[in-house]
Formats: sequence, C-alpha cells, structure tokens
Amino acid sequence: MRSAVEQEIKELIRQNGRITFAQFMQTCLYSPNGGFYAARDGRIDAHFGTSSSSHPVFGALIARQLEQMWRILGDPPVFYVIEVGSGDGLLAQSIADACVREAPQFAEALYYVAADYQPGLQPHDGAPDSSYGVSDRATTGRPGPIPIIQRVRTEGLGAFRNVVGCILCNELIDNFPVHRFAIQDGRVKEVYVTFEDGNLTEILDKPSTPRIEQRLTSLGLSLPEGHRGEVNLAMEDWTGQLSRALDRGFVLTIDYGELASDLYSPDNARGTLVCFDRHAIGSDPYQRIGQQDITCQVDFTTLMGLGERHGLATVGYARQSEFLENLGFSSSLDALDTQGISAARAELSRIAMMTLIDPAEYGDFKVLAQAKGVALDSNLLGFSGQRIGRANQ
Repeated sequence: MRSAVEQEIKELIRQNGRITFAQFMQTCLYSPNGGFYAARDGRIDAHFGTSSSSHPVFGALIARQLEQMWRILGDPPVFYVIEVGSGDGLLAQSIADACVREAPQFAEALYYVAADYQPGLQPHDGAPDSSYGVSDRATTGRPGPIPIIQRVRTEGLGAFRNVVGCILCNELIDNFPVHRFAIQDGRVKEVYVTFEDGNLTEILDKPSTPRIEQRLTSLGLSLPEGHRGEVNLAMEDWTGQLSRALDRGFVLTIDYGELASDLYSPDNARGTLVCFDRHAIGSDPYQRIGQQDITCQVDFTTLMGLGERHGLATVGYARQSEFLENLGFSSSLDALDTQGISAARAELSRIAMMTLIDPAEYGDFKVLAQAKGVALDSNLLGFSGQRIGRANQ
C-alpha cells in the first residue's frame, strides 16, 4: 500500500506527466501529508545523528565563537542568535547553558530564536509556536544571567528584520531540494521523475530552467560524458533571505559539502545524493517514500559567491575539526580528567566528543562564516590563522 506522500507524488505526475527531482524531494521531505520532516514525531534521531546530539561540547565551543562575535559588534545590549532548522533544540540549550557558565555578561545579552525551518508550513511564518527555557528575565526571580530562548516555526526568514547578531545554520542546506542532472551527448540534461508500469522511474530531458546550466557554467566546469550531479538552486533565494534579515552581524553555516572543484570531480561522478533510513545509508530515493531522509552535499563555492552578491562577505572557511580545535576542543577533552566522574563515564564522553573531529564522522563537515556591516580587525577565533576576506562596512 502506498503512503500518502507517494500518492501525492503520483497525483503530481498524473497532472504534469513528470516532475523535477527537486519537486519530488520537496514532497518527500516536507509534504504535510507525511513528509519525512513535516511528520516529525521523535523518529528523526532514530535515522541519523548530528553533531549537536553527539555531545554538548559542540554547543559550548560555538558559544565561544558567538561571544567573540558579540564583542566585535560592540557588546550590543541584545544579541540575537537565529538558529534556522533547530529541530529538537539540543544545540540551542547547550549554547545557552554554556553562556551562563562561561560568559555571564554575554548571556545577559543573548536572545536565542530556535526556528524550526520546514518549507510548506502554513501561514504563521515566524509566529511563536511554543517556548522553552526562560521567556522573561524580569519574572523569573532567579539571580544571574538567564538567556532568553524562544521557539518559532517558520517557512523562511521573512519575519526577521534588522537582526543584530548571528544567523546559525547547522546541517540545514544539505536538505534543500536539488535538481539532478546528467551529461548526455555533450549536453546538460535534467533528471525528471515519472511512473512506468506503476513504478517510479527517471527520464532525462531538456532542463526545466536555464539556471541549471548557468550555475554549472558560472563554476567553470567541464564535465565528461555520463557525469551526474546535483544543483541546489534554492540557495539563491535563501542567501537573499539571509541578507534581508541581517542588519549587522554574521552568518555561521555548518554542513557537509565541498568546494565546487571537489564536489563535481570524478570522485563524485554519480553525484552526492545519500539517503538515511534508521542509521542505514542508501542511494535509492524511490524506496520508503517519506520515511527516509534525502540529502546532498553543499556547494560551498556557490554559497560564498551568492553571499558576496548579497553583501555577505566570506570571513572564514574551515573543516569542523579545525574550527572546533581553534575554539579549544583539546582543552575541553583534557578537562574530562578533572571533572570528578568515573573512568567509564569519562571514556564514554571522550568517545562521543571525538566524533566531532573524526573525519569519518563529523570532522570533515565544513564551517563557513559570512559577515555584513562589520569591519574585522582580527580573525574569528574558529578560523585562526586564516586570511580569507574582510567584512564590508
């Protein structure tokens, strides 16, 4: 029996004859009829892990970077962190907890918005859905710095304007719907999804939009016959949203991906699309429709270029392992021996922490920092030793 999501896809194909893979992926992940993310019921952690769920030190180290960003902006009385795609809120809570412990002055200024980003949500864009943590310092009756954490549901960043602070995106863009393509007879053809003999199948035809070829051309790529890959066009609108929302501050993007020269290299001649189903990795998106995650590596070359076009200067780019090391990962690891916990608990914590820098786990993720309305006289802590760019005034 087909799921409601598969029935929805079948109806779209019946109406149009075929759909782009981007339409297919959008429906699989975000359909209100049971898409993988839209039907979130606590099952997400059963399919894959994340850096934030591995160990709270991930949030604690990011908090150090956020505090420096606050200082660079001149210690504004309110520093917004808009985390887009916050999911279960683990990262938000670990960042807030670390600020209270280690940076009480910053904690007093911190206003954290955990935005659960789901394309296709109905109309209360940016409206509060629920709150957790503390929503009003004045009525808590508790001493000391207490960050405000507000949870919202949103389809985009349209509700956010004049943000002074940082927009944080952790493992978000890899789930943007992508167009798939193949080089056939020396030309770019798009992958479409249709039905044949009752089964989902692919066909190649002229691209649905010239922007696919324009993207590949802009990257200066010369791809061989038979090469397959993906193009994330949704990043273009997304970058515009970031720029419109941010008045002064930073965008911090953490995701798995590569520069374009590596992303479209012979090593990825079949593309980078991957499916996650109950911690099993697969490559067939046409199975278990709506019940498995579909993800693609992020093209960081394009993300930087789009940012520059929208006034977001690139001020840091590094592997997650390097970023966390620069923020004091090794010191946090060494501190396990002084926390008064059992040897067994210390070892379990050490194993969990090491996944954050292990290249076979999360260590090879990339971290991109962009800035708007900021003049940097020194490097961001997470990117020590780099001279990538200088934020615009």
